[in-house]
Amino acid sequence: MATVRIADGIHPIRTNDGTSSALAGGVYPIRSPSLVDLRVTRSRSVERRGVRLNDNGHDDEGLRQEGDFKKRQTFRGKYLLWLAYQSIGVIYGDIGTSPLYVYSSTFTSEPSHQDLIGVLSVIIWTLTMMVTVKYVLIILYADNEGEGGTFSTYSLLSRFVRAPFSGQPSLANITKRDPREASLIKMERHRTGDIEGANLHIRSRIEKSKIARGLLKTIGVLAVSMVMADGVLTPAQSVLGAVQGLSVVKPGIEKSTIVGTTCGILILLFLVQPFGTTKLASSFAPIVIVWLGFNAGFGIYNLVNFDHSVLKAFSPGYAFDYLVRNKYDGWHSLGGILLAFTGVEALFADLGAFSRSAIQMSWLGYCFPCLLLGYIGQAAYISQNEGAYTNPFFNAAPPGMLYPSLVIAILAAIVASQAIITATFQLLAQVMKLSYFPQIKVVHTSKIFHGQVYIPLINWLLMIGTVLAAGIYNNTTSLGNAYGVCVMFVTFFDSCMVSLAALIVWRLPYYVVFLPWLVFACLDGVYLSASLVKVPDGAWFTLLLSGIITCFLILWRFGKESQWHAEAEDRFPTTHLVEKGDGGAIKLTQLYGGDDLTSIKGFGIFFDKAGETTPAVFTQFLSKLVAAPEVMVFFHLRPLETPSIAPEDRYTVTRVAIPNCYRLVVRHGYMDEVITPDLASLVCEQVRNFIIFQGASLKSTPSSSIQTTTQEVTFTPLPRDDEKRREMRALATEETIAADLAKLQHAFDRQVLYIIGKEQMRVKNGTGLWRKAMLHAFLWLRDNTRTKIANLRVQPDRVVEVGFVKEV
Repeated sequence: MATVRIADGIHPIRTNDGTSSALAGGVYPIRSPSLVDLRVTRSRSVERRGVRLNDNGHDDEGLRQEGDFKKRQTFRGKYLLWLAYQSIGVIYGDIGTSPLYVYSSTFTSEPSHQDLIGVLSVIIWTLTMMVTVKYVLIILYADNEGEGGTFSTYSLLSRFVRAPFSGQPSLANITKRDPREASLIKMERHRTGDIEGANLHIRSRIEKSKIARGLLKTIGVLAVSMVMADGVLTPAQSVLGAVQGLSVVKPGIEKSTIVGTTCGILILLFLVQPFGTTKLASSFAPIVIVWLGFNAGFGIYNLVNFDHSVLKAFSPGYAFDYLVRNKYDGWHSLGGILLAFTGVEALFADLGAFSRSAIQMSWLGYCFPCLLLGYIGQAAYISQNEGAYTNPFFNAAPPGMLYPSLVIAILAAIVASQAIITATFQLLAQVMKLSYFPQIKVVHTSKIFHGQVYIPLINWLLMIGTVLAAGIYNNTTSLGNAYGVCVMFVTFFDSCMVSLAALIVWRLPYYVVFLPWLVFACLDGVYLSASLVKVPDGAWFTLLLSGIITCFLILWRFGKESQWHAEAEDRFPTTHLVEKGDGGAIKLTQLYGGDDLTSIKGFGIFFDKAGETTPAVFTQFLSKLVAAPEVMVFFHLRPLETPSIAPEDRYTVTRVAIPNCYRLVVRHGYMDEVITPDLASLVCEQVRNFIIFQGASLKSTPSSSIQTTTQEVTFTPLPRDDEKRREMRALATEETIAADLAKLQHAFDRQVLYIIGKEQMRVKNGTGLWRKAMLHAFLWLRDNTRTKIANLRVQPDRVVEVGFVKEV
């Protein structure tokens, strides 16, 4: 039987809840709207049963600390350079390989010199405006504590767009959160006086309009779904295009050989994903760096040796002239030109894996100049060589560089898909935090860069999807027709969401925000309209796939909100469940029958994930069995986005409002191991240390601060009565400590019980047909994605599983 060593040193236990009412910088922290909604819901439910609740106690003490909130990582020096190097290997593979096919996708016949200059001008200014100005210099700043992507901007708005609680829970927030994890999110809102009139009006409209809140939610979810849909096609497109490049060397290569080789490379690409972003990016970066260097070098060579007059394309007038002169054909060609910046959506979504400064450094310092030189050089070559537009990169290669360029082009095209794969992992990790996706396994792959993650299940699903796409479409022309539409939708969504963030979070004047939004929205709209022409030819597939993913995400979210509502009755302070009876024994309150609780000899540990107030399993255990363990501990886990938590900061122990009941909050990083076979010994030791430490604090506290002040002023000795009172108090404290320690040790030695709840849910009778179908689908998904009790690494013979049913 495990024992507790009393001789062990005592570590200080943090018992503060970390909350503060201090105001700073015009932003004030406020409690989660989910908690407000939850308490109102449960209060009304219980009051209907004849009891009014008073939440005056501090039953949730120790659950919240300032350090629980996610914080943005900042890097300088060698780490920043390392991240910038990594970002080249991941982010720019997609957008960096566009010179292989932009001109061939834009022109269907030999272009005139005037049209060539016009298209080059459009490319130059599109890269400048859409990528450099819009994304690198503006949108990257709309991160949510370091995380990027459209959904992260929605999460950012959900922290700042909230109405102060005014008795109307429906107006309290734009997104509900899991009540068990809501305190991990730092909620902020600018005071009314600190925000301009028009900005305040926009915020108020969003807060009060159910349609506006629903629209924001839909945009966020659609953007994630469209990036994921592109995540299925991009690897197939890039790898298939690379393998098809072998036809330059061997024109008679069979299609079955190309498709088979493509599928083999795709499988290998996904098999190496578990190595993590840092290792993959560090390995891929030299390939992309050399590839971009080839583009720059070839560009300079062709510019010097052929037609340097193409440099006049830097004047935007040639771009406007091309579009005006060619009218419909010019607009239609934008569907090919937009391939020059596909992958820009991954640049924002991958922000969490790198950093804003690293991405800006790598783009502005290397990738952007290399791409410009590559496109300019190709235009210089095409202008002097008839038919060169069909395969501009290889045709424009300097003498003796064809085979080296072919090898590096194939390698670059293969690693190009890493950008969208990494972005998919980042976005799925974000949507799981807001309960739009089941809580599946997420692996943090770096101790240094906390935002780099890998999701095994999604990796294998993406692998299956990309292999099927490559096998079914089997050529880049068909895949290219399905590509680009989702990218343009996402860039338009980003323009709108970041503009809202600029008004509400950054508090910029509306006239400063409107003009840039109008310019970028027009650019997005023009390219989007041109890409929609591809819908009948294949783009319908990505739109359909993104629609299916969107339905799944919204279905899961709908089910989770229904689940939270059903669970609300079981989440309240312990004082509403039990009270002291005659003789000091605890009993159920009148609401639950008023019966005396039978004492179960032993040490009971009630599991409650992140936890808020009373664990649901505790309520069900006591109310159904009318019994309670001799000593009880509420065991809560607080997963923080850091590799490890120092031992002195890891455990927080507090007393609960009922006798012999404690709360242990374990804060842990993603590299920490928490649930171990000897968990009960650790829990018991932490509670024992808390009892001793609390007793020592009580003995050292003066009986009256006023008396102490008087002593300091008058320099009179402590009165005899006070000395006796202090001696009696110290004696009583020692007796209390000894009694509590004896109870703890006796309960632990008798038996240990790990008490875990297993909640089953069923649909209420009389539920509407459509809602009933959605709930049944959610419950099926929930039952097949839950963590199994068998996976819990504790002694199985000590586990007590309490099953209960909730109606939704």
